[in-house]
Amino acid sequence: MTPFAIAGIQMNVAALHSNVEGMRHRLDIVMARFPWTQMVLFSELAQHGPLHRFAQPFDNKDMQQFREDARRHKIWLIPGSFFEKADDGKVYNTSVVINPEGEIVTSYRKMFPFRPYEVDVEAGSEFCVFDVPNVGRFGLSICYDIWFPETTRQLTSMGAEVLLHPVLTGTTDRDAELAIARSTAAQFQCYVIDVNGLGAGGVGRSCVVDPAANIMYQAAGQEEMFPIEIDLDQVRRQRETGMRGLGQVLKSFRDRPVDFPVYDRSSGTDTYLKTLGPLEMPTQGSDAGLTQASQPSEEIANKNTDAPVPDSIADIRSKLASV
Repeated sequence: MTPFAIAGIQMNVAALHSNVEGMRHRLDIVMARFPWTQMVLFSELAQHGPLHRFAQPFDNKDMQQFREDARRHKIWLIPGSFFEKADDGKVYNTSVVINPEGEIVTSYRKMFPFRPYEVDVEAGSEFCVFDVPNVGRFGLSICYDIWFPETTRQLTSMGAEVLLHPVLTGTTDRDAELAIARSTAAQFQCYVIDVNGLGAGGVGRSCVVDPAANIMYQAAGQEEMFPIEIDLDQVRRQRETGMRGLGQVLKSFRDRPVDFPVYDRSSGTDTYLKTLGPLEMPTQGSDAGLTQASQPSEEIANKNTDAPVPDSIADIRSKLASV
């Protein structure tokens, strides 16, 4: 058994002021109550909320405080994410991984901003995996990234056994996202630690899913701190023998007989995708994507004024009776 204790913190996130002190306070509480915790994960954009006008440089005083907290509690700390303002003025949705010595071991920029809604935010291009010594390999993605299975496929192909997934979902698609979290765990035989926020930070309902797609914990819609001990030997066992002794999906993908031409942008196999129109926000009364078959009934009537009127049921019966 290779146990490791991860605590998710689902907390209210304000949009118009910093949440950092609230995060630090809750971190102190979770470590006082559950001192066996070895890693703590907050939700997406927990630090300063969902407005990118509060973007910060990467090296800032809040990051220094989080580094000190990780060192003081001797934990791995992923303080959600924040809008990072890079030296060239571009804004990224960025998460960092801090080790128990207070060192930033790696960082990750969200690869799929929630477009067209998350405007003026650049996409990252580098995947993020890191090792916890004597435990295993972890991968990090942010919110909308998980809707694109290629992101998790890359992380697991790089050896990730646990997917750390801070999210900010305050919309009606949370049910779909929870289903995706379970399917991701099954497809890639990994743990999924999915932490959502509250208030301006989401609708909660964080979850922890094991590599057999079982929900180990499902939070509700209030503030929660949920430490869960996972066992990475379960990942290794199921990847070797199959989920519940059944599908060995990672090995089957490794041994695939075909490469997928859709990933070759010059292959032409994605022609259909190019017919879907621009990536833009819908407008009121938009008929984008609707076919001519759904045109207004008066238009259809005008186009068919000379068409013969079909027999009524009574006419058909009368004709049959006279035969």
